[in-house]
Amino acid sequence: MKTAVVILNWNGQKLLEQFLPSVIRFSKEATIYVADNASTDTSIAFTSEMFPSVQIIRNHENGGYAKGYNDALATLTEDIFVLLNSDVEVTANWLSPIISAFENDEILVAAQPKILDYKNKAYFEYAGAAGGFIDNLGYPYCRGRIFETVEKDEGQYNDTTKIFWATGACLFIKREAFIKAEGFDEDLFAHQEEIDLCWRLQSQGGVIKFFGNSTVFHLGGATLSSSNPKKTFYNFRNSLLVLFKNVEGAKVYRILLSRMVLDGIAAIKFLLEGKLAHFSAIFKAHISFYSHISAFLPKRKKWKSKMQYPNNKHIVGQYYLKNRKKFKMLK
Repeated sequence: MKTAVVILNWNGQKLLEQFLPSVIRFSKEATIYVADNASTDTSIAFTSEMFPSVQIIRNHENGGYAKGYNDALATLTEDIFVLLNSDVEVTANWLSPIISAFENDEILVAAQPKILDYKNKAYFEYAGAAGGFIDNLGYPYCRGRIFETVEKDEGQYNDTTKIFWATGACLFIKREAFIKAEGFDEDLFAHQEEIDLCWRLQSQGGVIKFFGNSTVFHLGGATLSSSNPKKTFYNFRNSLLVLFKNVEGAKVYRILLSRMVLDGIAAIKFLLEGKLAHFSAIFKAHISFYSHISAFLPKRKKWKSKMQYPNNKHIVGQYYLKNRKKFKMLK
């Protein structure tokens, strides 16, 4: 199957200079693209001069992760897209085991490799670790990472297994499945758009897997760090929008009511920690969510999933009240 590795860039010359060489070195079986989100720095001129084998896609505006990839991928014809953050170092043989799996499994529509921390390579990385799940209140977590607790990689997840969502930091996806699901939801702009897409892919009968025999190292926070209130805003708002869009029936309203309470507690926690900007970001996220409901009603009607909603117990209670900090401790 023909493969395209697509790196979304916005004013990221330093990241391209640091991380693109490993992608070129270890991706001989793929065509490498840099999709530029209307950068104002010299990153594209630099890439064209220093890495002439890399093809450039020029987007007309900075539409964030969602629109940026939708615009870039619309022009490509490869069978498999690999959406790779610009701050990821890849390793030898990172592509072939997953591409081989796509070739031999018709219902496999998306996948991710093992994501380790570039700064501390013995540990998993926050963004995707060893594959993503959500609990029954819609909180995302990963094998190898629950909230702020990140596990050391000791081979405990060197398997191939079905997951609920694959990280957008290194997302393998079939082109035909991406098109059928109508790509990323551009109203999300950035953060949790991959969870929304993976939900739709599965509701259409696809399977998403993690492959522990492929490894990459992710710097993380290169575009928007965890200390930035904008990240708090997008994570809280988009989580609510994804739930409203995808959860079928009256269950969604019970979930959203619970989330209002728990998000309020999270806001108070930020307030007590003196993080006023993050406190404010949560309330802004809820206001923005309410303002988007009318626009998301048609999407809900079209995309609400009839697949069984995940029955994973509340991750918040298990983590904070029962001290279950690792994936294998969860019920």
